[in-house]
Amino acid sequence: MGSSQNLTNTRWRKSSYSGNTGGDCVEVADLGILTLSPKAYAAFVTHVAVK
Repeated sequence: MGSSQNLTNTRWRKSSYSGNTGGDCVEVADLGILTLSPKAYAAFVTHVAVK
């Protein structure tokens, strides 16, 4: 695929809908692109296809 982006110094914000137990949370950064692992993207596509 394309190139990967170094996210080491990225400033992330956690969604107010995310819990404090870990696991299922949403974090965003002002990058201008959506960055997902292949596993997360496959899960997203599967979830959207079911709806």
